[in-house]
Amino acid sequence: MATANQEEHDEHGPFTYRDARRLLILVVLLIVGWLLLRALVAVLLLFGIVILLAMVLNPLVVALERRRIPRPIGAALVLIALATIVVLVVAVAVPTFTTELQSLIQRLPGAWQSIRGHIADFAERYPALQNALPQADQIAATVGNQAGTMANVLLRSTLGVVGGVFVFVFSLLVLIFVLANPKPLVTGYLALVPDRHREKARRTLIRMMDQMTAWARGVAINGLITGASTGILLWAVGVQPAFVFGVLAFFGEFLPNIGPVLVAFPVLFVALSISVTKFWLALAAILFVQQIEVNFLVPYILGREMRLNPVMILFFTVSMGWLFGLAGAILALPAAALTKIAIEEFYLRPRRIDYAPLESEASRIVRSETAHDTLHL
Repeated sequence: MATANQEEHDEHGPFTYRDARRLLILVVLLIVGWLLLRALVAVLLLFGIVILLAMVLNPLVVALERRRIPRPIGAALVLIALATIVVLVVAVAVPTFTTELQSLIQRLPGAWQSIRGHIADFAERYPALQNALPQADQIAATVGNQAGTMANVLLRSTLGVVGGVFVFVFSLLVLIFVLANPKPLVTGYLALVPDRHREKARRTLIRMMDQMTAWARGVAINGLITGASTGILLWAVGVQPAFVFGVLAFFGEFLPNIGPVLVAFPVLFVALSISVTKFWLALAAILFVQQIEVNFLVPYILGREMRLNPVMILFFTVSMGWLFGLAGAILALPAAALTKIAIEEFYLRPRRIDYAPLESEASRIVRSETAHDTLHL
């Protein structure tokens, strides 16, 4: 036994000064790489969003290319059409949105006084809960402090007008270049991958492009249905400004799982300021829309295409949002899809796993049959 251990030790050799130096260099390079990555987070997120948009718009450019329209011209036509749609939506929706938002801001002081009255009435009706409920002034102070903190963060992290215009123009130029001629980027990506893994890398890229197209289509359809139904139901129960809340519900769909919850808070706040009855009606409307989305829209529109577990989506949403802010939360679902595809192509598919017995064993574990059988042995 000792001879075998000695032979193994001689085969690998002792830990030399050269090995220690290589290890130290590797640690230093990892630290420098991590610091560089943190410094370039904003740039990487910007390029990530641009690449994502390019993947989403690429099928339209390819469709024009099949009709013998040169790719650069097709890319320009797609971007012009997209810009036209955005301008039309802004021209139609922004004036109404701005007017209703200003009305909501003007009503906020009176809404808070109304909520204070409801809290006081509730405390008088149920004296046993009076000490358990926070005072209205304490709630106001807490919300004010948190709002001030968020405002400071937004103020520090928001670019100025000049910087914002520069970033927008730069992003547009990068998007034009990527859409007009993506071949060098794809060639470089495949060239970086070793020969034995190149086919896996090719399948990963193709699947990722299909997934992003499905994601954009699904989010847009979900957002339109959810936003319209939210606005209509809130208008029907008398909670205004319903149009603003519908628009917020639409954009909330870009934050998986978390967005609809965040949108619900201002809706319920305004509803409670009107009356307790309006609060319960608004809550019922929100829960109804969420049930329709969770049980019908997401499974049939996104579920069939993305095939992502809700726990995985929530994990990536929280993690990406915590690390990279709002842009990271928006990129959470594409990041989850990329991770899933890479694991399947590079690790699971080469192993040719038979999932039927694994699923059967998982069902037994969930039902605690395995533990029950073990106890009886």
